[in-house]
Amino acid sequence: MKVVKPNRLQKGDTVGVIAPASPPNLENLERGIEYLQGLGLKVKKGRSVNETYGYLAGTDQERLDDLHEMFLDKEVKAIICACGGYGTARMADMIDYEIVRKNPKIFWGYSDITFLHTAFRQETGLVTFHGPMLGSDIGKEDTHALSRDGFLQLFDSEALSYTEQLSPLEVVVAGTASGPLIGGNLSLLVSTLGTKFEIDTKGKLLFIEDINEEPRSVDRMLNQLYMAGKLDEASGFLVGDFCDCTSKRELSLTLDEVINHYLERANKPALKGFQIGHCNPHISIPLGVNATMNTMEKTLIVESGIL
Repeated sequence: MKVVKPNRLQKGDTVGVIAPASPPNLENLERGIEYLQGLGLKVKKGRSVNETYGYLAGTDQERLDDLHEMFLDKEVKAIICACGGYGTARMADMIDYEIVRKNPKIFWGYSDITFLHTAFRQETGLVTFHGPMLGSDIGKEDTHALSRDGFLQLFDSEALSYTEQLSPLEVVVAGTASGPLIGGNLSLLVSTLGTKFEIDTKGKLLFIEDINEEPRSVDRMLNQLYMAGKLDEASGFLVGDFCDCTSKRELSLTLDEVINHYLERANKPALKGFQIGHCNPHISIPLGVNATMNTMEKTLIVESGIL
């Protein structure tokens, strides 16, 4: 499918804020919105952002309506998610992907938003952005400047260079690998298997991260990806932050033992230690564009995600 890059932002542009999964912390959200306004952007909030329906930010239809309306709104140049949690997969098969296809624009988020990143890319070719969100990250008082600075890539079409100046990187399997950069939250990637949105890893650089999963759970998910052929089909692997993924039981493999087992078994170039995911700082990356990883130089070069 043809890769579709959205247009870059300019000062004075309007961005839409939606909550397609769980309800955000509203105080943090307002501080996050203030940050966007400080970049010279105008902000339009979706109607369900302040809603709650159990663990969801409104019903599936309410959240879906916000998503559709933001893509249809010609004034809105980018859509920024307020937070993750749970819920995007519930409405994935309800989305009118023709609306997204005809109105390509910046779409930004991570965690549960991974399901939408995957669906948008595979259904429309749209390049999306894996980055910290307003209510769960940017609006927090201790958010690192590098997390906030990630939004600056939306104004300038320069390639992203990730080196050990950002974080120490560890080689799991040596080599060089290239391909479209895809992935996100491991739990959400596994949840696509067996659905019409099943993750396509063929020839791709696969990035994974997660939070609050014991090594045994990570083992189960990586094993499922492995048995489904998804690790064999990938060109290489990037391992991001696995926040609080420690064992709560006496007998356990370590997280490193689990991850290394499957990456070595797949035997494709692999680096781990990327500050991408549920971490602070959280480095933002575009998904769906070409990237090259070199384990000898410990570098990742990612093509710009905007026009």
